[in-house]
This record gives sequence, structure tokens and C-alpha cells, in this order.
Amino acid sequence: MAIENIRLSEEAKSRLTRIKTRTGVTQWNVLCRWAFCLSLAEESVPAPANIPSDSNVEMKWKVFGGEHHELYLALLEQRCKKDGFEISNEVINEQFKLHLHRGINYLFSNKDASSIKDMLMITLNMND
Repeated sequence: MAIENIRLSEEAKSRLTRIKTRTGVTQWNVLCRWAFCLSLAEESVPAPANIPSDSNVEMKWKVFGGEHHELYLALLEQRCKKDGFEISNEVINEQFKLHLHRGINYLFSNKDASSIKDMLMITLNMND
């Protein structure tokens, strides 16, 4: 297993808290999955960044991915290959963190995301 634990930055935690309030989605892992997938859908490679793991929001990989945790890992590995990265535990962990935090920023900055329905519409219209 390439990713064991996920810990968010304090900024990401704050943003997710606001997203939870806006959308009514109460589970960290559900919002994190949504954010991760939004970032994967973006064509560009996430910019390298030193993202601290300084919040108290932590979850196991299997909690993040639920029953589909292997699928999320396969999607990440495929994206890493597409972006020209060698597959290693270090790369997988770093790219996951970058994608997750970029996706959280996308969700937070889109003020139209005030419900699950709105989040679905944003996803459906991303590539238009």
C-alpha cells in the first residue's frame, strides 16, 4: 500500500469545514474524495508545494477510499504515469497530497457549490 494515512493542512481543514456548512455533506472522506476527483479531472499537473500536515483531521487510506480505495489508488497511479512520474511510494504520496489539496481549493473557491446537486452540476460542466 502506497498511502497509509492522510492528514490535511489546517487551511484545508478550515476550507472543508466551510464546504461542509455550505453543502450539508458532513463526512470529511466524502468531501475529500470529491475534491481528489475534481483535481484528477483537471488536465494540468498540480504545482509543487510544501503542504503542511498540521491539522487534526487524519484518516486512514481505506477510510478515504471506502470500498473503492483500490480504484482511487489505481486512478492516482494512472495519473502519475500520464504526468510522467515514476511510480514510487514517495511520488504517490506527494501527488495525492497535491491533488487532494488542489481539489479542496477548487471546491472552496466555487461559491456555486452550495448543495450536493450543485457539486454534481459543477462536475458535469467541468470540461465544457
